[in-house]
Amino acid sequence: LLSHFSSIGFWGLVNNAGISTFGETGWLPMETYEKFADVNLLGSIRTTLAFLPLLRKYKGRIVFMSSIIAYFTLGNGIYSMTKAAIEKFCDALRLEMKKFGVQVCIIQPGNYARSTKIQPPLSAEEIWSELSEEEKAVYNKEYIQERANFFNSILSEGSSNGSEVVDAMVDALTSPAPKARYMVAKLKEKALVFVCALFPTVVMDSVLSYGLSK
Repeated sequence: LLSHFSSIGFWGLVNNAGISTFGETGWLPMETYEKFADVNLLGSIRTTLAFLPLLRKYKGRIVFMSSIIAYFTLGNGIYSMTKAAIEKFCDALRLEMKKFGVQVCIIQPGNYARSTKIQPPLSAEEIWSELSEEEKAVYNKEYIQERANFFNSILSEGSSNGSEVVDAMVDALTSPAPKARYMVAKLKEKALVFVCALFPTVVMDSVLSYGLSK
């Protein structure tokens, strides 16, 4: 990167690293929560802090990979949690960096699971084998199977056209006037975000509960 932009110094940083998994809150051990926070949230923060002096010096760009899942969750609250947190980090950073001429952009993709392979399909047996004895006493295998089928069906519906997200990243890095947020999603995904942002929580809960019951 430095050699490519040698005439203008260090121009851009893209924080793209991320991991995902599926599971209800009590299904996942604390170690998994810590790992997700470390990779998806703290990893981006560590990288940003390391390059901040150069980015300020050269009035560069910082791009973060978020997700529309920052607004709502459908069985992967652990991933949603980290994306919501990185959004707030970016909101603070964007305001603070204005005085240095550094621009901060957030990319918010919809479901691109088929493009990124960030989340492989999960079998009910895999999920069951990882549950604690306490959780096995609460849930049965039939419920686990239903949830696995639901989540895997969402993964299979993901877009395979990952270039749409790459185009947004390129625009964030090169546009004279980049957007603060680039939402790259299907219309129905944008509609969910719209409902989440503007309607009372009880409405969004009803919509998501209906979706989870299908």
